Amino acid sequence: MNKSQALNHIVAESQRGELVFPTHVQASLHIQQALDDPECGIEAAARLIMKEPLMAARVVAIANSVAYSRFGGGVTNIRTAVSILGFSTLRSVVASVIMRQISHQITEPVIRHKMESLWLHSAHVGALSYCLAKHVTLSDPETAMFTGIVHEVGGFYLLSRAGEFPALLEDMHCAPEHELDESPEIFIGRAVLHKLMVPKRVLSAIEVLWYGARALPPASPGEILIAANDLSPVSSPIDLRSAEQIEAARNSADCSLNQHSLRDILQQTNTETQSLLQSLLH
Repeated sequence: MNKSQALNHIVAESQRGELVFPTHVQASLHIQQALDDPECGIEAAARLIMKEPLMAARVVAIANSVAYSRFGGGVTNIRTAVSILGFSTLRSVVASVIMRQISHQITEPVIRHKMESLWLHSAHVGALSYCLAKHVTLSDPETAMFTGIVHEVGGFYLLSRAGEFPALLEDMHCAPEHELDESPEIFIGRAVLHKLMVPKRVLSAIEVLWYGARALPPASPGEILIAANDLSPVSSPIDLRSAEQIEAARNSADCSLNQHSLRDILQQTNTETQSLLQSLLH
């Protein structure tokens, strides 16, 4: 089976609502679904998260990060952490755990390396999006972080199927041989985002990255995502651009803002960004 046939097969699965996730990811998907239930309160969310040790550790670590230092730090229990973070950030934590769970099932070295590189890129984009939203725009930083974390989730899903369809490793893009209004990768990515219960405003921001143009300084959630994606020191391993094109985009993403450049602001908030990044990665 060649690359196009493999993508056609996965697109057909997506159209039937038959996305294939590892068994242990289902529990995390259940938590994501529960967080979207208006009846789910802090106590219920805390009980669900306590059942997943990795997720519980992530929640407490982020609540204790510099980004949330206004709450004093020293958080040692899930309920307090949930109260501090709120459900918007909890969705980011759950999404990050789901992506790590997907990557951890992979044993083939080449696929595993791409998975780890893609997660490192996503974590950087999530942390940078948080700081750009908080210090440069009036956008909600928690939602910006969530958007950054999940913007490549379709790539994670395709890599998770590469063991079954090795042709997917040839590159992560090819011209579709079926009647779609968009590339197979975007079609599949949108299906996975829907499966993760991603809110419409987050999907809209990711679509700006897929189809939109950069605006400097960034103002909207989609523009923040584009800037964070370009400014990330770690490139996506499935980015189709050349190294020179990526570096050019990184350089041109900088801009002046109130006597400071975008990079100056990110440098000034580097401690906050690194704290949040480490909480996501470890």
